[in-house]
Amino acid sequence: MRHRTDLPHGRLERVSEDVCAASELLEVLWGRGQEAAPPGTVSPSQLRALLVIEKQEGSNLRSLGEALGSRAPSVSRLCDRMEAIGLVQRDPSPTSRREVELRLTGRGHALLDEYRAIRTRELSAVLERMQPSDVAALTEGLAAFRSAASQRLTAGRLRDDIADSA
Repeated sequence: MRHRTDLPHGRLERVSEDVCAASELLEVLWGRGQEAAPPGTVSPSQLRALLVIEKQEGSNLRSLGEALGSRAPSVSRLCDRMEAIGLVQRDPSPTSRREVELRLTGRGHALLDEYRAIRTRELSAVLERMQPSDVAALTEGLAAFRSAASQRLTAGRLRDDIADSA
């Protein structure tokens, strides 16, 4: 189901630019968090992969590749490295001998918890500089954004599933 905003196209484009600018600042804050993490942890691409695997526990390499926008050989090598350092485990798929399921290990979950704690501290420092009414508006807007983004991602996966079964 597609909802349309009543904003004129030019205004919608400006809002998109503002969201892009905010996301770039978030990347800077998260990068600071990554640098505050213990040395020898994970690369940004490994971190993104861990986040996807956490949300899609038991997914296969193809699903991970689609979520990351990466090709199968790159995703396989990425998982090799994460498995070697004990963050991910591959289990045989119960439905197909040719596929594996990806799961985070306890160490993988702990690493994500650590990154989230660092990011939360960085974001809290920014939110403390905002007016309470602005924080409330941001919270409401982000909830709506998250819902719309989740719907878009889910709709894409459903289209792929339908195409695969046809």
